[in-house]
Amino acid sequence: MSPPELAGIDSAEEAIGPWETTSTLSSFGRLWRVFMTARVAIAVVLVLLQAFMHAMGNLTNGGSIAVCMAYLGATLTVRLWGRPRPPGRMFDAQWVSTIGADVVTFSLLDFMQSGGINYTPLFALPVLLSSVLGPILLAFGTAASVTLLLLADAWWYSLQAVSDSSARFLQAGLSGSGFFLVALLANQLTLRLAREEQLARRSRSAARMQTLVNELVIESLADGILVIDVHGMVRSANPASRRLLAMQDEIRGTPFLLAMETAWQPLADLMRQTFTTQSAQEVEISLAYPAPYARRLHVRTRLAASQNGTLESLCVMFLEDLREMEARVRTEKMAAMGRMSAAVAHEIRNPLAAISQANALLEEDLHDASQRQLTTMVRQNAQRLAKIVDEVLNISRVQEQVPAPQASVLLLDDTVLRITTDWARQTAATQRMRVATDSANATVRFDPEHLRRLMINLLDNALRYASTSADAIEVATQVVEPGQARLTVWSNGQALEQTVLTHLFEPFFSSESRSSGLGLYICRELCERHGALMGYQRVLRAATEGNEFFVMFSSASQPVGTPPASIDTLLV
Repeated sequence: MSPPELAGIDSAEEAIGPWETTSTLSSFGRLWRVFMTARVAIAVVLVLLQAFMHAMGNLTNGGSIAVCMAYLGATLTVRLWGRPRPPGRMFDAQWVSTIGADVVTFSLLDFMQSGGINYTPLFALPVLLSSVLGPILLAFGTAASVTLLLLADAWWYSLQAVSDSSARFLQAGLSGSGFFLVALLANQLTLRLAREEQLARRSRSAARMQTLVNELVIESLADGILVIDVHGMVRSANPASRRLLAMQDEIRGTPFLLAMETAWQPLADLMRQTFTTQSAQEVEISLAYPAPYARRLHVRTRLAASQNGTLESLCVMFLEDLREMEARVRTEKMAAMGRMSAAVAHEIRNPLAAISQANALLEEDLHDASQRQLTTMVRQNAQRLAKIVDEVLNISRVQEQVPAPQASVLLLDDTVLRITTDWARQTAATQRMRVATDSANATVRFDPEHLRRLMINLLDNALRYASTSADAIEVATQVVEPGQARLTVWSNGQALEQTVLTHLFEPFFSSESRSSGLGLYICRELCERHGALMGYQRVLRAATEGNEFFVMFSSASQPVGTPPASIDTLLV
């Protein structure tokens, strides 16, 4: 809090009391109950004292007993049925009656001087009560009232006594001065305590808010984070760490013991090494799950140790999937290679155009059939190279709006049947594949060569992971909405891991070390260029679970590049 703010608080508190700036009455209520209990205790002591003196025969004035009994009843009433309420800017009835009862009671007892007892020290109670729980004006007012009553008592004594009463006046003046000092010091100390409590409350609120922010940041991190104590108990784990440690969908809530799973033993050993050496560690480990779920992790540990040894030390462990790290490295390398290939393709265009032009001029002068056949081969291959160069350049122009290709209108059933038949014959997979075309002669707008590349890529993936049983692969077409057709390629392979699903259609990410990870990325790019949508889901076919890749085509009547109305119709 800045100094001006503190100055503002000080001035406000000096005017209206230390407890007016707090948002709750908890602290004030506790102090109020302490003072009310102290008043009851003093009242009980006074009653017992008067009763004892009466029993001993030293009490000549019975009125003091009545005063003490009345004071006990008043204090009990306030303590049992009163409610803590800070005094306002002016003297209100509650506080005037509470403090007034103390002042009047002690003044009467001091005036009666029953048993020769001096009751002047008891005036410290109302002075402290008004100083601690009220504003400075109430404190000074109470001290002034007590001082005037003491001086009045000394004056009355001087009228009744024969001897010199100057000592009594001096005692009253000194006692009044002391009460003023007590009122000032107690009020200032209370102001300081109230200010410190307010600052502590604001600090706790800021700390809680910072804790919430830290938790939100940790929850959203892609890296896994574990907080482990010296006994190997995981105190906290963010969703990324639970995803990396879990097999399939088995998500474990915290706290849990790190050594309870056999596959986690390398992590437990690393945790113990961190506590033993009191230093950070960084290693690459493997989680020994069954083959489809095995993971390799890059693990870093940091030790959160208490500076003075009063708090428990904790090990913070950072987990990162090595495949994701390698995928990022491959992406960076392939991006650099893509930039280089774009530059090379741009340089190839001019020589290629010269070759095509020279071949055309040569073909005009040739009449021999065999020689013209050679120039035809040169022309065809030059056109093929030109097409490849154009595709490389189109992919590289990421900041340019590439025009939608002039796609053809295809009969989906006939095209799919022809592509799958050719592919099955070449891969000898006829016995393992089933084709179900049921799109009612629907037409789609798609380039024939691009559709062939799309289907062959999906069929190759299905063949790689499908079993050897009959009907392990299924290709199907259907109409899901008027004018919109759907193509699916299903295989009975095992379920994909969550880490693979997260990056399924990203370039250069693959679950196999020998794969470039471009197949599914190219398929989705081809679909997007023709206004189609592509996705993945795990579905049942003939009571068998499998992996299904699906494509929703745009209607042939829509403009080129227009996507389907909604992706919700893709999901079964």
